[in-house]
Amino acid sequence: MRNVIVKNIERAGHTSVELLKPYGSATIHEAMGRTGLMSPYLRPIYDSAKVCGTAVTVSCHPGDNLMIHAAIEMCKPGDVLVVTVTSDSTDGMFGELLAVSARSRGVQGLIIDAGIRDTTELTEMDFPVWAKAVSSKGTVKATPGSVNIPVVCAGVIVNPGDVIIGDRDGIVVVPKGEAETVAQASKARIEREDHVKDRLAKGELGLDIYSLREKLRALGVIYVD
Repeated sequence: MRNVIVKNIERAGHTSVELLKPYGSATIHEAMGRTGLMSPYLRPIYDSAKVCGTAVTVSCHPGDNLMIHAAIEMCKPGDVLVVTVTSDSTDGMFGELLAVSARSRGVQGLIIDAGIRDTTELTEMDFPVWAKAVSSKGTVKATPGSVNIPVVCAGVIVNPGDVIIGDRDGIVVVPKGEAETVAQASKARIEREDHVKDRLAKGELGLDIYSLREKLRALGVIYVD
């Protein structure tokens, strides 16, 4: 396959991204019919990390961050770098210097299916990162790859311009053409949950709210003293 850097991509609209920002990854995942969730082995480097922005995708050779440098030039304010590798890698492919460069372009955070380093500095910068590993092992800048092509990151297809939502619970990908619809579904879900929360706080049981007693009976579950 030819290595390419796609300069102009269609991003989800700013309004749609803003509509998604109030909602967590779990709410959005459920609102999309339990789709779009990356594998939970990608973890934030600090607990308060949160991001919502449009994807700039990067395909790298393992242990080589050349294409991350190339990708940063393609970034616009509000973007999130989504980095994949062509085979398994835990090398520290991203650190403080790349974060400083990315932030200067308005990048909101990083999702990387590989390793990172300089976690203390990244945390002090409040630069949100979700990674597969933390490793002091450095990288080279020698092998071509691609920027802004469809990639698979932690088990999910990501197209350039899709919306990336990350928090302590996980990372979810919203296709750019569905962002506004998903935001509306997320809002409706939160409203339903708030109603249920009020009932639970007053002492009602989930067994009754969700009509689970009937399900238990249908499954043959019996109560005994």
